[in-house]
Amino acid sequence: MTHSVAILGASGYTGAELVRLIATHKGMRIAALSAHSKAGQEMEEVFPHLRHLDLPRLTTVEETPLNGVDLVFCALPHATSQRIVANLPEGVKVVDLSADFRLRDPAEYERWYGKPHAAPELQKEAVYGLTEFYRDEIRAARLVAGTGCNAATGHFALRPLIAGGLIGLDDIVLDLKCAVSGAGRSLKGHLLHAELSEGYFAYGLGSTHRHLGEFDQEFSAVAGREVRIQFTPHLMPANRGILATAYVSGDAAACHAALSAAYADEPFLHVLPIGQAPGVKDVRGSNFCHIGVVADRKPGRAVVVAVLDNLTKGSSGQAIQNANLMLGIEETEGLMLAPLVP
Repeated sequence: MTHSVAILGASGYTGAELVRLIATHKGMRIAALSAHSKAGQEMEEVFPHLRHLDLPRLTTVEETPLNGVDLVFCALPHATSQRIVANLPEGVKVVDLSADFRLRDPAEYERWYGKPHAAPELQKEAVYGLTEFYRDEIRAARLVAGTGCNAATGHFALRPLIAGGLIGLDDIVLDLKCAVSGAGRSLKGHLLHAELSEGYFAYGLGSTHRHLGEFDQEFSAVAGREVRIQFTPHLMPANRGILATAYVSGDAAACHAALSAAYADEPFLHVLPIGQAPGVKDVRGSNFCHIGVVADRKPGRAVVVAVLDNLTKGSSGQAIQNANLMLGIEETEGLMLAPLVP
């Protein structure tokens, strides 16, 4: 059976990534594409690398034909999906790639995003889209909230260790590097080539980065007590990829064993032999996440490194993985593409 899907916000990087992956998906067909600022154009005019595909013309969200659509991917800007999802036809399943439904508590959403949530009842309904940890809930969900790409990387590195009580909870340091596509496609001065190339800088320092809300929510729930990690993201001059380095107090061998056991049957999560660390080019363009554990020179401390492609496993690939579950399709369908090398 082939399911009809629509992509709202198809002119952004995550929208284009959804199209790229669904193009070879045996269980999905793209029935509609929206892009407000590009409405009326063909997708190949916005993304020439997709010109070989027979795709619907881009429309505004309001004009997008959704009759007969089984699932909608919302790749819209933050604070936009709330209004759009609330007005979608009943019965249509939704995977939202924005931050609009990630935080379960409306007060926490307002705290991190600076405004009240416009659809609090939908927010309560949404399932957090970390596929490997919420499969059963995602299968039964109507609305799934995709995780932040930074948050997903940190979760894969740390969540089983927190759940297993293997690391200290009060001194977790997560140092993360993210490629520039994680900042979206809109024009920003500090993302111009001349500004970013040959440069490398930290941002969202202290307690300002919004993905901290996801870490607080999920790690505290897993631990059964409040967990507040130290998290510093850095923007690196690369197009794709996230590399997260976690510094923790705990036995490296025990951490490696726990991660290996937790992900033994996971098709997209791979734990390297102990002492090895992955690089972002190992997963570029794929839905895979590679994880390494190395013993620190200080006894009783370990370093955990996780890498993924922010546009694929960190966003659009994760979205399709969740949609597969929601539609009763094999979870790996359309997602077993090998990484791009070089």
